[in-house]
Amino acid sequence: MPPSYPVGLVWLRRDLRLSDHAALYHALRQCRQVHCVFIFDDDILAPLPRADRRVEFICQSLTGLDDALREASGRADTGLIVRRGRPAEQIPALARQLGAQAVFCNWDDEPDALARDARVRQALAAEGVALHSFKDHMVFARDEVLTQAGAPFSVFTPYKNAWLRQVTPFFLSAYPSERDLPERLAPRPEGERRAVPTAADMGFEAGTLDGLRLPTGCAGAEELLADFLPRLPRYRQARDFPAVKGPSYLSVHLRFGTVSIRRLARLAWEQTQQQPHDSEGAATWLSELVWRDFYFQILAHHPHVVHASFKPAYDAIVWDTGPEADALYAAWCEGRTGYPLVDAAMRQLNTTGYMHNRLRMVAASFLVKDLGIDWRRGEAWFARQLNDFDLAANNGGWQWAASTGCDAQPWFRIFNPITQSQKFDADARFIERYVPELARLPAALRHAPWQARPLELAEAGVVLGTDYPHPVVDHAAARERTLARYSVVKQAG
Repeated sequence: MPPSYPVGLVWLRRDLRLSDHAALYHALRQCRQVHCVFIFDDDILAPLPRADRRVEFICQSLTGLDDALREASGRADTGLIVRRGRPAEQIPALARQLGAQAVFCNWDDEPDALARDARVRQALAAEGVALHSFKDHMVFARDEVLTQAGAPFSVFTPYKNAWLRQVTPFFLSAYPSERDLPERLAPRPEGERRAVPTAADMGFEAGTLDGLRLPTGCAGAEELLADFLPRLPRYRQARDFPAVKGPSYLSVHLRFGTVSIRRLARLAWEQTQQQPHDSEGAATWLSELVWRDFYFQILAHHPHVVHASFKPAYDAIVWDTGPEADALYAAWCEGRTGYPLVDAAMRQLNTTGYMHNRLRMVAASFLVKDLGIDWRRGEAWFARQLNDFDLAANNGGWQWAASTGCDAQPWFRIFNPITQSQKFDADARFIERYVPELARLPAALRHAPWQARPLELAEAGVVLGTDYPHPVVDHAAARERTLARYSVVKQAG
């Protein structure tokens, strides 16, 4: 097929790679010459804290991408165009400057992103430039997996079963997006041949990733994947224990597209097909990837979940507010609730930008069902702190924990933070790492230090209320308050 356009522009967003890239593949097929651009969106940057780790992750990943473009073309005059501003202004202006007749990008179904893309499309149309968009960061999206009645699923297991029935090698195959790069990658204009800016160049703190062992860019994703694959057979058993190296740690790379979802799902799916009796780990990992698609399609079909409960009846719940609730929320955010596993989880999040998935459930349940605080406040804190923050997954996880979402845990199921600690951190190794003030207590007492005898506390050098806080609430009493709080849902039902 001959190219349709002399010049095309690939607008990179949450897809920071060259391999298996839908928009890049289609641009190279349809254009004689292709430019690649990333826009640092001021509307996204403005509200971020200056120590936001994600900015540095993106900068480092873009630097790797810039180098990869030059390496692919074999020419020094190529590379990534990087600008800062509002996409609705920058993309049309750049298309005009480059003489591009079409812009190519991949879908982003977050409501703000859809509104942004609509503005860009309108501005490009005024210039006579087409905008083409493609599915890339999901295996199945929007209306691709529906019930027999043609409606979106709202329960995960039937969705997963339909997803598995529908998936074939075709849906998991890679786009050969690097094949035509050497021939068709266009030289950057002289004024655009700048190095990728650093976080410091843009007014953010430098060194936010130092010491975090978070490799960036496509090379970082490859490093983590190579480390994970030998551990994949044990994934189902190991993934729930925060002191064990169980997860893939690839979530931030999926979030920014430095690795393809099709590649990861293909690795897991092929193992379940080739070794059906010895693929428990792969099947569990694939299920987690399907959850990701599930939450994306929930957001696409039910955008009201961004601000409200998926189940409208749950918006009748009255959450605690006022100075006392604010103080409890601050204690939760800062990891000083007096419940060691919750505090360790929150300190891990605040220190590293990562939180183990089991602990996300425990910490969320504690905020909502022990402290009686609106799940949206917790969702906002996670959105601010998580390196892998993704609106669909974060919202879905919080509504699951709060019982307000689709296929959520029942409202009367309330995690006990002590038994969760004893079950999933039995030796208290995770607690010891992030709550070191309790390290000298016997492991069995680190789960609930207020249960230690005075002599045991003295021998460990722990003064409750000074070295480590007393519990901010009594779990048993909080449970009763939560059951009463959710009674409005039971009455509505």
